[in-house]
Amino acid sequence: MNRDGLCEVLLQVPRVLVLGGTTEGIELAARLAARSDLVTISSLAGRVGQPRLPDGLVRIGGFGGLDGLLSYLEKEKIAVVIDATHPFAARISRNAEIACSRLGLPFVGLLRPAWTKSEKDIWHDVPDVLSAAQFVDKAEARVFLSIGRQELHIFSDCKDAWYLIRAIDAPAERLPLHHKIVLQRGPFDLERELQLLRDHSIDFVVSKNSGGAATYTKIEAARLLGIPVVMINRPAKHTLSSVASVEEAITALDDVLRLHWRD
Repeated sequence: MNRDGLCEVLLQVPRVLVLGGTTEGIELAARLAARSDLVTISSLAGRVGQPRLPDGLVRIGGFGGLDGLLSYLEKEKIAVVIDATHPFAARISRNAEIACSRLGLPFVGLLRPAWTKSEKDIWHDVPDVLSAAQFVDKAEARVFLSIGRQELHIFSDCKDAWYLIRAIDAPAERLPLHHKIVLQRGPFDLERELQLLRDHSIDFVVSKNSGGAATYTKIEAARLLGIPVVMINRPAKHTLSSVASVEEAITALDDVLRLHWRD
């Protein structure tokens, strides 16, 4: 079959765009890519140098805002959008909702549950990263900063505390005056997290409430060592109701396909 013939066949089945970059996005893509009744395209933001590539078709890079996303959805004849992005990736989620509304496309939001505080946790909830920076920048405080790279610059004016910064790729952003960088990719073992916090005499752990299992061991380690966690609350992500698991997302997708892709 030539290229034009293959393209014609692919357009005869619904094309599903998975906005991914998460563990759930990878699992969802693997499940959907094995099906012959649809074509799955995963979109990754491209913020990590060597991302884990999901099964199926993959595109890497931003869309260029709402207008770029609208253009892509129309050009690629996308039938359904599933948003499986990170709980803190609010901008792409809002753009995806708006784009789907304008084009009349079904939208499925997949948002894993947030972590919840146990009786033995010492949490200080803050609304955003700036509030976290202001909370921990204290003289002689030693802070484990585990929030990814994108908002490290918010800590760049911090001059009192010392920061252990963990990221997957080396940060290019401006950093706090006193810091050390460790480059690691999760998931992380509990014993390893305990040793990390002990070795660096950490006084505070700063974390986004990302949910999921991949980085939860740092929260467990802080609990066991009695270290306070400055927990950054999630932004508003979806205006529509969302599902909490890959299984629920697949069920929602199948419901949509039955309604909109009848023989």
